[in-house]
Parts: sequence; C-alpha cells; structure tokens
Amino acid sequence: MARLFIAEKPSLGRAIAAALPKPHKNQQGYIESANGDTVTWCIGHLLEQAEPDAYDEKYKSWNLQDLPIVPEQWLLKPRKSAAKQLSVVKKLAKQFNDIVHAGDPDREGQLLVDEVFDFIKLPQVKKQQIQRLLISDLNLSAVKKALGNLKSNQAFMPLSVSALARSRADWLYGMNMTRAYTLLGQQAGYKGVLSVGRVQTPVLGLVVRRDREIANFTPRAFYQLDAIIPHEGNDIRARWQPSEACKPWQDEEGRVLHRKLVENVATRISGQPAEVIEAERKNTKQGAPLPYSLSALQIDAAKRFNMSAADVLAHCQSLYEKHKAITYPRSDCRYLPKGHFSEAKDVVRAIAATADCLQQGVEGADLSLRSKAWNDSKVEAHHAIIPTSRSVKSLSSGEAKVYELVARQYLMQFYPPASFAEAKLVFSIAGGIFIAKGKKQLSAGWKALMPSKKKSAEEELEAIVPPLEKGTVLTCDRGEIKDCMTEPPKYFSEASLLQAMTGIARFVKDPEFKKILRDTDGLGTEATRAGILDLLFKRRLLQREGKQIRATPSGEGLIDALPEKSTYPDMTAHWERQLHDMAERKCPYKAFMQILEKEISEIMDTVKSQPIPHALKNLPNDVPAKRKRRSSGGRKKRYTTKA
Repeated sequence: MARLFIAEKPSLGRAIAAALPKPHKNQQGYIESANGDTVTWCIGHLLEQAEPDAYDEKYKSWNLQDLPIVPEQWLLKPRKSAAKQLSVVKKLAKQFNDIVHAGDPDREGQLLVDEVFDFIKLPQVKKQQIQRLLISDLNLSAVKKALGNLKSNQAFMPLSVSALARSRADWLYGMNMTRAYTLLGQQAGYKGVLSVGRVQTPVLGLVVRRDREIANFTPRAFYQLDAIIPHEGNDIRARWQPSEACKPWQDEEGRVLHRKLVENVATRISGQPAEVIEAERKNTKQGAPLPYSLSALQIDAAKRFNMSAADVLAHCQSLYEKHKAITYPRSDCRYLPKGHFSEAKDVVRAIAATADCLQQGVEGADLSLRSKAWNDSKVEAHHAIIPTSRSVKSLSSGEAKVYELVARQYLMQFYPPASFAEAKLVFSIAGGIFIAKGKKQLSAGWKALMPSKKKSAEEELEAIVPPLEKGTVLTCDRGEIKDCMTEPPKYFSEASLLQAMTGIARFVKDPEFKKILRDTDGLGTEATRAGILDLLFKRRLLQREGKQIRATPSGEGLIDALPEKSTYPDMTAHWERQLHDMAERKCPYKAFMQILEKEISEIMDTVKSQPIPHALKNLPNDVPAKRKRRSSGGRKKRYTTKA
C-alpha cells in the first residue's frame, strides 16, 4: 500500500524521495515515486501560537490590568509564509491511509509534524497507524537503512507532549512578563521593549552579575611558599600546604593572605631535614574526547575561530542539508550506536577527500580501535555529530572550519589514549607538609591530532620529582616566597557563556537545586542556545566588546527590576528537568501547566500592586528606530514568545 511521508523540511523530503523507487514525478510541494509512495514536507513550523488578540480583541492594546493572559483553549494558526504548503499537506493526508512522520529526531521535530495532524483534524484511526521515520544522516545508504526501521509514532507521543508543554509555557511566561515589564518601562519613560523569557533572562542575569563582580573586584595580595630541596645537582621545589591552624589567615580558596606567616614558615624550614613521607610514581592514560554534540562544537569553534554560536549552527545546517557531509547537527548526544562502527572506513575515506589539513591524521588512524564513544545505551533519538561517507570539495571558509573540527574529533576515536608519567613526593619539614609533583607526556596518542602549539622547554620529570623512597631524608636549603595578587573573573565570551549555559548547575542559587540539576541539559537546548544569544544582542540587552560579552545599561536595569527568581537559572533549569521527565512519562502535563499558571498570576499581582521599579527609571533610549514604532503596540511575536 502506498505511503505518505511528511518530512520536516524540503531537503529531508528530497533525501527520502531519493531512496524510493524511480522514476519520480515532481509536483508542487510533493514528490511521487514509481510505487505510489509520496513525499511531502513542512517548511519548519507550518503553524505558530496565536497572538493574544486571537483570544480577545482587547489584547491588541497592552494593558497591565489585562494580565495575566491565560488561554482556556489554545489556538494555533498557519504561518503566512507556509499556508500554501499546509494546504498541500492537508490534502495529501486525507488521500493516504498509511502516513509516515519524518520530522527531525528531537523533541521539536516530533511536535512540528504532530501538531499538523491535530490541526487538520486527522481521524484518530489514522493517527494510531502513523509510523515514525528517524533520520540523522541524509546520505542515501543511511536513509535506506532508516526506511527499513520504521517505528510506531505512538511511542513518541510523550516527546511531543513535552515539546507542547515547553511551547505553551514559553508563551505564557514570555508574553505576560514581556508585556508587564515593557509597560512598566514605558511608564518610566523607556521607549523600547523589555523582553523577558525563561531562558534569555537568566542568561542575561549571568552576564550582569559577572560584569558587576568584575567592576567591584578588589585585588588582594596572597603568598605561596616553596621549599627548595637540593638533590644530585638539581633542586626539588615542594609547595607548602597550610595546615588547619592557618585558616584564620586564609581566604575561602585557601590562599594565605599574611606575608609574616609565610616568612615565619620560610625561616623555620631553612636548613631543616626534609623527610619523604609519601612517594608515588605512576603511568596514566587519557582517552580521546567524545565526538561532538552541538554545544560542544559551538564552544570549540568559538575558542578556536572566534565563531558565534549562530554561525556555527548555520554552517552545520548547510553541511547537513546542502552538502550531506555531516550527520544531524542539532544533537545533544556525544555517543554513537555500535552499528555505526562498521561505516568507519567509508567515513574516514570521505574525510581524506574533503579536508586536506587532516591527511596526516587519516593516515595515522587505526580503524581497528574502538573508543568508548560507541555505546548504544547512551544514544537516544540521535547520535553525536560526525562526518558522513560523502566527500565534498566546495566548502565555504566557515563550513570548512566547522567540518575540520567535526572530522578531527571523529578521527580521534581511532587513536590510542595519550599516556603520561606522573610523580609526587610529600615532604615533612619542621612539622609542615610540602608537595612536589610533576607530569610528563610519554606518548601523544590522540593528542597528535590537536593543532600544534609552541611548547616551552620541558624539564625531565626525574629532575624535578626524583624517584625517592619513602623515609628518605634530604635537607631543605631555603624557602622561596612568591608574591601573588588575586585576579577578577574574566568577562564572558561566546565560548564561556555557552559553557555556562550547558553547565548551569554551577550558577544555581538554591543549594538543593544544585544537586538536582547537575545532570540536566542546562539552560535552553542544543537547538535554541544560539538563537537565545542572538536575540539578546538584537534586543540590545547584551553587547559585544571584542571577544567579550557584556550587559548593556538596559540589560542591567531589566535584571534589577525583575523578581530575583526570574533572573537566576534555578527556575528554567527546573523546567527543563520536568520537561525531560514528561518525555519519559514521569511528569504529567496538566500538573506542570497548573503550577506555572499559578506562579505567573502571583507575579502579575505583585507587578500591579507595587510602584514602578527604580531600576527602570532613566534607562537609555538607544532602541533602533524600526523598533520604536512597535513599543506601544508591541504585538510582534518575536517580542513575546521567545524563551
């Protein structure tokens, strides 16, 4: 029986059609294959959340007393640019009994097609028979393999519910908070839109607090002490480890702040016996880093090429859709299915033909090696981003850089671990503890693939930490004091802000949440983080100063005006945990939404009952002219529904 495939986008649709029997008939908005199978597609989201005035005309004007806006029956509307394609999909869906959902293999891709089924009122009998096609590689062999492994779409409904909850929750929170604080800002004389979102605002809060920590930083002197212990013509340098008794003279990081204390210890150890109370020598190995998830790739591209997260994602999409040179890019996974190992030879051959700079790396790869990356238990909807078996010769500069990173990380999986010799000596001198330690690389392993850096002359490990036996007694010649100064934290860069978003537990205020959130996906998702940063720049809440990212005065004012809870990542990271649990049938949709609606109502009551926050007064009106015109009506979707 003929099937209808509904892909997420035209490029995916064409890739599916290429794997179906020929000849093909290209129609307006769909492709027919020789056996009657037909492929059509969405163009991203064909539908979008309706604006408030779709629920009630009075919401066309922004009014504080109308808040909160909480729809009783949620409405979707066709996107203007996609209305024609929606009609094509609707017409075809009525003609076919066998339908295959071919959205991207993630939460958003699942909802994107499922919501079309609901909108066109597809009969329940048809819905229950829909199959799911999961494609993470657009090359013909991979698509054919996926076509032979269709699953029931019903198994993915919790993923769809999770995405739906996130979409509606973002609308509720963003719409109401943005209207509320924009109206407060207008009352204070600000002419722009003060947008608020459950992800963008905590990210802005991170930057504001970091900027202020740097601005208010006062350098403090601290001191380190090394015991200099001569041995066979070389000096062993052992660092003093202050005891518990020294805590009153240390800061929270254990640095000694009083020079007289250090001078006293230096005097006491001079000429004294130095007994080895612990001796350790061992060889260690360090395995290759895992292949990339999108965030890990964006972080490395920012560090190496100063490339923005948005640019990395754009190049990835091009490499995936246009060139078919990498697998699905919006992945949060860093592992690969075991079955993919058999394709390594073809993938490495494609790397050799595509990236000249990796020729030597290809030649050194041992395809019999299998790193820990191949692990079926760690792979869910999609796997890590890796090259495909397709070679490409005409990449743009940005595409080539991103491909090089992805390909190098993949090649590392076929190199042995880097090996090191490590040594440690613990001395007791005049009742104090001093430690000398060193590390030396024995073999580069996968590190041979890393871009070369200038290396300083390396002392022999045996010279700086000689192989002494426990109980050996030497003589401390003297103590050397090093005068140091504390340094402020660094301003956020694109790379460090992305790292902060993925490792958000470090910045969570509530200690109980810290424990819960260490294993979450962080602020936002792989697919949305680049867009969130881009949004904050466009709305002039963040600005770039060289490689640094700083908050603008408007961004600072907004953070100061908002409830503290809205500016910390605790709330949004907790949301992500609940949404993740929802996708695994552990958290009900209704309970999640009811709690959120209650919280928003409480915030709106507070906003309406309190005076205009002082922080919103005297904000700079540096809003671009094209946005000033919208500040009073403010009905554009991008001001209200972004995370």
